Amino acid sequence: MEILIDTDSTEPIFAQLISQIKQLVSNGNLEPGFQLPSIRQLAADLGINQNTVAKAYKLLERDKVIIGKGYRGTFIHSQAQQNCLIDYSQQARQLMSTTIMQLRELGLTDSEIRLQFAELIKERTLTEAL
Repeated sequence: MEILIDTDSTEPIFAQLISQIKQLVSNGNLEPGFQLPSIRQLAADLGINQNTVAKAYKLLERDKVIIGKGYRGTFIHSQAQQNCLIDYSQQARQLMSTTIMQLRELGLTDSEIRLQFAELIKERTLTEAL
């Protein structure tokens, strides 16, 4: 499991940890049942505070990405990949909603926004096909 922390980033370290673990789960690099390092071990490996790792683990457990099994350790949840995809879907909807509001503030109509999105997707599809 490779996690890289960017201390120069404006994103809090616990959030970087969460997003990277979710990305590893989404990509299938961390499978259900995989045992994560202990809070103490991961903090030492990354050179960060144990409380930061504990906060990330607590939030990941809340989102059903990991499951704590007491003294036996912390493991990837059996439904982690599905739960991460739901989370990414919600984030995508929120990002698109914000973008649509900003475009409306610029004076674009919903039809113009749809057209712009369709053209952008078409351009990206053509570019990726090359």
